Amino acid sequence: MNPIAATVTAIALSLISAASLYAASPHCRWPSWRRHAARGNLVGVLLALGALWVWIAELGVGAGLCAMLGTWMLGLMACPYLAWRTSPDADGGTR
Repeated sequence: MNPIAATVTAIALSLISAASLYAASPHCRWPSWRRHAARGNLVGVLLALGALWVWIAELGVGAGLCAMLGTWMLGLMACPYLAWRTSPDADGGTR
């Protein structure tokens, strides 16, 4: 696989996995995502494993694990922040 395509695929899988896990969370603030909560954990874990596999195939075990965890944690932190700022019931941070 082309190195650029593999990197983009791994990043996309990591971020979609994080979004899926956020949708399955009881703290999800986007109503349209809440209806997918039943499958969110399974899909999120499978996507995370796929992302880990692509990262390891591209960079090796040590660097692949670090790259996957880095992109995954970035997505896991970005989803709640974006939901807090953009959800229909967001109060603009005046709490």
